[in-house]
Amino acid sequence: MLSSGVVGVLVGHPFDTVKVRLQVQSVDKPLYRGTFHCFQSIIRQESVAGLYKGIGSPMMGLTFINAIVFGVQGNAMRMLGEDTPTHQFLAGAAAGILQSVICCPMELAKTRMQMQGTGQKKSSSKKLYKNSLDCLWHIYRREGLRGINRGMVTTLVREAPGFGVYFWSYAVLTQSLGCEPNDSYMIPKLLFSGGMAGIASWIVTYPADVIKSRLQADGVGGVNQYSSIADCVRQSVRKEGYMVFTRGLTSTVIRAFPVNAATFATVTLVLTYARGEEEGPEDSLC
Repeated sequence: MLSSGVVGVLVGHPFDTVKVRLQVQSVDKPLYRGTFHCFQSIIRQESVAGLYKGIGSPMMGLTFINAIVFGVQGNAMRMLGEDTPTHQFLAGAAAGILQSVICCPMELAKTRMQMQGTGQKKSSSKKLYKNSLDCLWHIYRREGLRGINRGMVTTLVREAPGFGVYFWSYAVLTQSLGCEPNDSYMIPKLLFSGGMAGIASWIVTYPADVIKSRLQADGVGGVNQYSSIADCVRQSVRKEGYMVFTRGLTSTVIRAFPVNAATFATVTLVLTYARGEEEGPEDSLC
């Protein structure tokens, strides 16, 4: 499970960097015209390493987050009893709420690192932060715990329904496709279900992610643009219209399918065969 998560981060992080850059770039002086132009620009200006800025943060938090999400979701399902899509949603939402405690500061550091040296040549860029831990330490010294938890409300707004939809859609798809341990097409079905569950989760919560990214990146240049969540939403819509909530969505969807397909399929297979083939995939997640 850990190895699939590491591969998922390595494959998905460049798409996440592109997503964040597109979400927070200035509408008055945009650096990127779209997803593929952003990829090309980062590689040309900052080298391939530019796509992996901030990867240390998700790598460090990977084990904790996966343990919390699948651990809380499994325990919640045992408490709820019957395995239904509704219970899968509630258990997933509970997992999303609890893992936000780690996810919020982790993504704050990731976002700040991803924005560092935007559009600058690697040799000429001056680094404010050495790495993700150094970034969090700088923020803590200047802003205290409040600064470390910048974006916590929007993280909760994203994660609770996001993980609810994640587990709900996975349950519905695996049940509809009939994923059974003795099915010769079990793995393709699990991969498809996991990938589509990831896409569904991101589409539902993407507007909240845009606002979270903007709030967490706010102040990188030394000046805070937003005074609150409502102010961020108001300014964003006034300047860019409601399409602002789809910025970077293309790279997110491209990333979501393979990363979540691998994660869910691996977890389901490991738990299924660890507990015995008499249980189906959905039983293994509860």
